[in-house]
Amino acid sequence: SLGAFAAIGQNNIKRLLAYSSIGNMGYALVGLADANGDGVKAVMIYAAIYMVTTIGTFAIVLMMKQKDRMVEEISDLAGLGERHPMLALAMTIMMFSMAGIPPLAGFFGKLFIFQAAVGQGLYWLAVIGVVTSVVAAYYYLRIIKVMYFEEAGDEALDAPTDGRLNFLLIVSSVAVLLFIAMPGPLLTSADAAAKSIVTQKK
Repeated sequence: SLGAFAAIGQNNIKRLLAYSSIGNMGYALVGLADANGDGVKAVMIYAAIYMVTTIGTFAIVLMMKQKDRMVEEISDLAGLGERHPMLALAMTIMMFSMAGIPPLAGFFGKLFIFQAAVGQGLYWLAVIGVVTSVVAAYYYLRIIKVMYFEEAGDEALDAPTDGRLNFLLIVSSVAVLLFIAMPGPLLTSADAAAKSIVTQKK
């Protein structure tokens, strides 16, 4: 939860994502507070979704350059929606998912975590999780606002050319969207793994 509040004032996008990672690990700990099968399952689902969205987000950040220098500031993303619409769309998908906006994968990841906490009567943890989610949504949506509603400066972002990063981004975006239509494989795998872990503990 501290990571979510620490990220509010950040203008450096890499540093913001680092603080965001701390906050997201906090959500995983909420799930681990429920040590039964539902809690373990929720953590596995959340970790898988978070890993995919993080890979996609960092792929985008690493692709963006201005005159061969890496983009560092959130303000550098101004005008991305107009100059590189597909890249901006992919970033929007990742940010909405991380913010937990339905019906993207990140929403369900957080939902399972909070349900596991409520199922064990840990209402205060669920409330804290929801509050920090709202705080985190502020800076994720801020990135989208900069991309689409602020004009770029004199230095335009270079067109992305790294094939490997493009591949990672495509795979991540497809995975986040595919979860909406086909959540079954991930849910089934997480359920089986959780049952195995809980059984071994017993």
